[in-house]
Amino acid sequence: MTRMLPSYVIDFFSLTASVFIFVIGALCASIICILIYDLLQKKNAVLRNYPVIGHLRGAFEHLGEFFRQYFFAMDREEMPFNRAEREWIKKSSAGADNTVAFGSSKSLTPAGTVIFVNCPFPKLSVDAEDVPAVTIGPYCAEPYQARSIINISGMSFGALSAPAVRALSRGASLANCWMNTGEGGLSPYHLEGGCDIVFQIGTAKYGVRDQNGDLSDARLAELAAIKQIRMFEIKLSQGAKPGKGGILPAGKVTREISEIRGIPIGEDSISPNRHVEIDSVPDLLDMVGRVRGMTGKPTGFKSVVGAYGWLETLCREIHDRGLASAPDFITIDSGDGGTGAAPMPLMDNVGLPIKEALPMVIDILAQYGLRDRIKIIASGKLVTPAEVAWAYCAGVDFVVSARGFMFALGCIQALKCNKNTCPTGITTHDRRLQRGLDPELKAVRVKNFVEKMRYGTGIIAHSCGVAHPRALKRFHCRIAQGDGNSIPLDQLHPMPTAKSEYAEASAA
Repeated sequence: MTRMLPSYVIDFFSLTASVFIFVIGALCASIICILIYDLLQKKNAVLRNYPVIGHLRGAFEHLGEFFRQYFFAMDREEMPFNRAEREWIKKSSAGADNTVAFGSSKSLTPAGTVIFVNCPFPKLSVDAEDVPAVTIGPYCAEPYQARSIINISGMSFGALSAPAVRALSRGASLANCWMNTGEGGLSPYHLEGGCDIVFQIGTAKYGVRDQNGDLSDARLAELAAIKQIRMFEIKLSQGAKPGKGGILPAGKVTREISEIRGIPIGEDSISPNRHVEIDSVPDLLDMVGRVRGMTGKPTGFKSVVGAYGWLETLCREIHDRGLASAPDFITIDSGDGGTGAAPMPLMDNVGLPIKEALPMVIDILAQYGLRDRIKIIASGKLVTPAEVAWAYCAGVDFVVSARGFMFALGCIQALKCNKNTCPTGITTHDRRLQRGLDPELKAVRVKNFVEKMRYGTGIIAHSCGVAHPRALKRFHCRIAQGDGNSIPLDQLHPMPTAKSEYAEASAA
């Protein structure tokens, strides 16, 4: 005799069937609605000709970003940073083993590849020396003695989240390097870690502007009283968008950021293309002198190099005014620099890359006897010891990095910096996403990254037979050419001697 199922079992299957039928019905109704809409709309030809299934193209296009990164791209293929670079930074900042096995995956024959010239008798560890400090701003009331060969480049609070700025500030303090505020002004989070700070003055004068948006001497004096602020940097341009001001989307302009920057809440914040006060080389020196006079601290400027005749004009104007009028430093950014939001035409094709611009600027200063007076800081995709070592071979005084430190914080190159949806909490003001970034733990990763960069650059220096990275010279590296052979950097960019009329200034 057939046994009847309990009523509650029958009720369960009945309910499940009803839900299933409802879901199928809703799905079919949705597909029909999409079908009708696609056939009637006229904006997208693909969807009009292939309704419903045409949406798969957009889905695959979006997913392709992630499939390429995780499955298909080789270790050295990706842009702007490849997997090998990201993995080195990830392991280094985590304090893990960052050595590799079996052989390098990097080809040494493509044009522009840097090859360091190892010495047959390298320096032993006992012969290694501490990297000497460099004095910036000898004519200032408060010169700055800085030692670290790698420092944190300009990244604004606003572009970065509060936990990210906190982590960088604390990490910089642990690593004894400086941190640049970026053009977004000084936040409490920059000061929180106790690190040395470079205050950047952007074209919109965020943090140092009066009610009319002009540079405020009173505000400069207030900032000068903060001991942690060691230098001021006037930003003329940055690598990702030379000739265009910064962009902070309205969604990131919170009440706190509006108060720090002195701008309206909830509106796009777009900086002018340039400082309205600076329209010539004399104007630039006047601005440097004004900021330095009000603060008593080293003052320089940041620029991407494209046209370069103005640099020679700058040098001649300095000699006419006197060495004290010179900027205390120049930060050279690369035309392939990065940012959260920039127009593709500028990001892709405007401004010289750092490997061409840096030797050029150093050589111009040397010709005019100003190389020792004006310190040079290099910025732009220098995120591994080899790239940093190349910069010191070229003759730089300091290297700064932005995206290298973002990777140290946990950046996964999701390319969502401008959408307030950064999955790692670094470039978002969404509290839920920020929760994943622990400033205390990430500060240690920042410290580890700096130490590994110093260690790795030191290894290269010792292999070349010198005691520290600042002793590297142009003859210590070679640059691969198009035919697969390499030539010495000092042959590609011979270091000039000072012109006779400026030799005395060089000696001084």
